[in-house]
Amino acid sequence: MTVLPDDGLSLAAEFPDATHEQWQRLVEGVLRRSGRELSGEAAEDALSTTLEDGLRTRPLYTARDGAPDPGLPGFAPFVRGSRPEGTGPGGWDVRQRHTALGDGPADAVLADLENGGTSLWLVLGEGGVPVPELARALDGVYLDLAPVVLDAGRDTVRAAEALLRLYADKGVDAGAVRGNLGGDPLGYEARTGTAPAFAPYAELAVRCAEGYPGLRALTVDALPYHEAGGSAAQELGASLATGVAYLRELTEAGLGVEQALGQLEFRYSATADQFLTIAKLRAARRLWARVAEVCGAPAAGAQTQHVVTSPVMMTRRDPWVNMLRTTVAALAAGVGGADAVTVLPFDHALGLPDAFARRIARNTSTILIEESHLARVVDPAGGSWYVERLTDDLAEAAWSFFRSIERDGGQAAVLRSGRLRTDLATTWAERSKRLARRREPITGVSEFPLLSEKPVERPPAPEPPSGGLPRVRRDEAYEELRARSDAHLTRTGARPRVYLATIGSPADYTARAAFAANLFQAGGIEPVTEGAFADSGATEAVVCSSDALYAEQAGQVAESLRAAGARHVFLAGRGEYPGIDSYVFAGCDAVDVLSATLDRMGVS
Repeated sequence: MTVLPDDGLSLAAEFPDATHEQWQRLVEGVLRRSGRELSGEAAEDALSTTLEDGLRTRPLYTARDGAPDPGLPGFAPFVRGSRPEGTGPGGWDVRQRHTALGDGPADAVLADLENGGTSLWLVLGEGGVPVPELARALDGVYLDLAPVVLDAGRDTVRAAEALLRLYADKGVDAGAVRGNLGGDPLGYEARTGTAPAFAPYAELAVRCAEGYPGLRALTVDALPYHEAGGSAAQELGASLATGVAYLRELTEAGLGVEQALGQLEFRYSATADQFLTIAKLRAARRLWARVAEVCGAPAAGAQTQHVVTSPVMMTRRDPWVNMLRTTVAALAAGVGGADAVTVLPFDHALGLPDAFARRIARNTSTILIEESHLARVVDPAGGSWYVERLTDDLAEAAWSFFRSIERDGGQAAVLRSGRLRTDLATTWAERSKRLARRREPITGVSEFPLLSEKPVERPPAPEPPSGGLPRVRRDEAYEELRARSDAHLTRTGARPRVYLATIGSPADYTARAAFAANLFQAGGIEPVTEGAFADSGATEAVVCSSDALYAEQAGQVAESLRAAGARHVFLAGRGEYPGIDSYVFAGCDAVDVLSATLDRMGVS
């Protein structure tokens, strides 16, 4: 029989307490071995990571990095959740998105609801299902059980009237109706540049507040700002400014502050940056609670969140990797306290998803809820020094951006003046530089591309509304390069090629040869490693080896390559060597290098 000591089983009792300074000294030693002489805070800073919005994450968080008390779930400031029970043991609302119907019954809609989906997000009108087809889209759906969320743009009022008539025709009690009519005039203006009048949306809100207690009229959609290249703080700040604008309009239309707050649902993106997404959703609730407090209704400040896996992160090449991205994003959304989560199918960027893609999308949430048990604990990330600090820092940055919008006249004013477009474009330009230099890698696109992959083809999806803010994708620069290579393959029967000239033993050249092969394949250029240059079909070559062998042989190898017909000779690494035209290395502008290479090869 084992007898525990009076203080229980204290596993660390025999170990001396370590200090932060002692850890820093260990970091100093590691940096010193890599040739960097730094000490104390400077050593720790060297391992820190700079994010967008001026945020910086440190390599280690301790109790000294504490943030303000986040409170408890269900109580202001709602950082830890809008409801005291969280999403409950059943987890978040699994909300599936639909933009088109087939020729027959709405089989995809029913398949989603019968196999794990719990609500519907219907895109209607421009870029979606025609409004007159709404009844067919919902044929067979138990409308008293499945919430319906509309996204109808300029047709919102017409679509809302059609849905309310359908509820009446089906005999659904007004008290059983759940969902959102999807009114978002500022979001529509952000998408199209066209500003609808707010009065019809206010009328819908009044109607919902008075007759449909479980139905909201308005959505504050932050996706237009995320999809235009905005940062997390810009996405949050723009959503706050939009929400405040709607509160002003609704209270002027006669609703009380609490009623007006109850008419809004917020839609945010979830990316594969797990901790940033968790912090963003927690910060969003804290910020909206502050708005409600200032408006005099702190108890009504619980933000309802619909979270969508990021369209910006979805790739067209190697789309199977999108399943991994959306899984991490959905996990972050659930841990972050989202009320509803939409996992976009892995083929979303290619067109209309097929049945397999839709099944994987909805099963992602099912596995996270039923097998990973993410919903068993409310705010499982709460108390993490890192998450709490990141939540606080992001909330401060977003509040600052929101206040700048308000100073410039509010959300409508910054949309119409072009100021918001400029802010988002500036952020995206900086991010594009990181993508081009592969500081922000895209697996399957800028890193580890597979040139031999069989293209995944899908029927085209309806064209979404346009004319306002742009829609960007992380893969767009590389997609353009790969499209040039594909056209060359179709025209000539072969991809453009580059020859890898290796020097020495595999131990000397393998690392840099692999780097060069990876780099050039990202632009659709096939690396050739076998045989002589003259037999490779290439017009350009890359010298790959160690620094020591470069010093001895790089110039000679470059000369022999040029004599064999090479028009341009690269070297994998840095330095200055005779006969070398340009250098490729970690951190170089890959997009610029690849584009220039295709130009020289005559690949239009």
